[in-house]
Amino acid sequence: MHTITIRDEVTSRPGKADYVITINLTARHLTARELIRERVRQEVEEFNNRQPELFKGLVQPTDTERTLNGFKLHKKRKLDWQEQFEKAIDGFHRNAFILLVDDLQVEDLDQVIPLSPETSVTFIKLVPLVGG
Repeated sequence: MHTITIRDEVTSRPGKADYVITINLTARHLTARELIRERVRQEVEEFNNRQPELFKGLVQPTDTERTLNGFKLHKKRKLDWQEQFEKAIDGFHRNAFILLVDDLQVEDLDQVIPLSPETSVTFIKLVPLVGG
């Protein structure tokens, strides 16, 4: 079992994590797609179990409001991790975020990523320009 710490950053505050999640993986290597799937599955599972006021995940769930610290659901409910995973994959293709593994950008969802306890994973969420 490998434990990987994932950091989320935004382009307006490089080097400062907005959100940190630790996920458990059984494989020694996996594709970028599998890494995103496991990250989303585990963060949604944690949200569904705890039901906090805000969801601080990779992508915005349907019927939520973006806040400074996450996404606020209009009414309490459980999220569907598969729906969130599909949104994340779409976001990867639309360049909504950049995935860095050991400070190298992952450009292909089928790219194989070797894992070790020292593996560094960062998702940099790109903030769209206003009016541009």
